Amino acid sequence: MNIDWELLRSSFWPIVQGGLTGTIPLSLASFAIGLVLALLLALMRISGNRILAGAARAYISVIRGTPLLVQLFVIFYGLPSIGVVLEPWPSAIIAFSMNVGGYAAEVIRAAILSVPKGQWEAGHTIGMARTTTLRRIVLPQAARVSVPPLSNTFISLVKDTSLASLILVTEAFRVAQEIAAFSQEFLLLYMEAAVVYWVFCLVLSAGQTRLEKRLDRYVAH
Repeated sequence: MNIDWELLRSSFWPIVQGGLTGTIPLSLASFAIGLVLALLLALMRISGNRILAGAARAYISVIRGTPLLVQLFVIFYGLPSIGVVLEPWPSAIIAFSMNVGGYAAEVIRAAILSVPKGQWEAGHTIGMARTTTLRRIVLPQAARVSVPPLSNTFISLVKDTSLASLILVTEAFRVAQEIAAFSQEFLLLYMEAAVVYWVFCLVLSAGQTRLEKRLDRYVAH
């Protein structure tokens, strides 16, 4: 196999730029919205209200039981059949956010339940309302517990954004596809795109380690 080093060199920055202007912003926006949704679903699960808990369980079951690609296609290609037409970017953000919400909800719920009951009692003892105890005492400790699995969810999301290329969102893999279609060097360009995603994930993993160390102070010993 003859490697076209000039093609690799000239295509590297466009693919990285596609990641920086497409993949990463899409991942950050979707993850932020998904986390808010996940927290809401987790609180619904532990609320004790059967209707809220049942609705949250049903949502989580649907999201976790269906492929992300199908969810993406339902929103972008399916909704127009009932008159709801969305642009590629909003469609991708909605699909990815809903997916993150379904997976991260169980992570957050488990993290909250892992906080010792004594922490709730301590908040009650000093006169804190349950919501205040949750916000000031329980959630900071739960955050430390949930960082590793949530970080893994985010890293998976970064890779999953490559699916957005199927609905014409310009991100790293979409750029690689366009260059490969022009040059006919599909294997070379797709391998280069894989390396770019790998480097992004290495950087994110390093950030995860630093965040875990900063959150150590919230852990109850």
